[in-house]
Amino acid sequence: MANAKLTVLLTEQQIQNRVKELAAQIDRDFPGDDPIYLVCVLKGAVLFFADLARAIRRPLHMDFIGISSYGKNKSSSGEVKLTKDLDNKIEDCDVVIVEDILDSGITLSYLVHVLQQRQPRSVRIATLLDKPERRVRKVDAAYVGFQIPDAFVVGYGLDYAENYRHLRDVCILEE
Repeated sequence: MANAKLTVLLTEQQIQNRVKELAAQIDRDFPGDDPIYLVCVLKGAVLFFADLARAIRRPLHMDFIGISSYGKNKSSSGEVKLTKDLDNKIEDCDVVIVEDILDSGITLSYLVHVLQQRQPRSVRIATLLDKPERRVRKVDAAYVGFQIPDAFVVGYGLDYAENYRHLRDVCILEE
């Protein structure tokens, strides 16, 4: 980490402005009084999830799921592992999966498949970051914060070997 170089890609202010826009879009897309069910993908999406949940103005429920395909590497291993399941049922609920980054699509396609088997009313994805050029599996995110280039990014919850999550900006990590 001593030789790592960080270059700001997205500032804290850009992120906060976009989170508010995404929350307003979610509010419009789910009219009515039924709560939506936000599912946070641990650990990277926690900061995005918290800010998004606070910005949404309609009723919502929250839960957390742990899933991994990276481990301590910079690229997906291709193997997806469920590390923590939901605490509550999602049957007949409108579910919004909140993820930090949509990259290869391997993790999110697996997660969508797992959750759809639980018979929710709908499943949509909200992702802070999208790297479409890295897609291996087709995954459609209803809510995308930013499309970014194919670079390894950290900050605002995203990490490299558990480091850099605390950064307020999203930064490109170069060694």
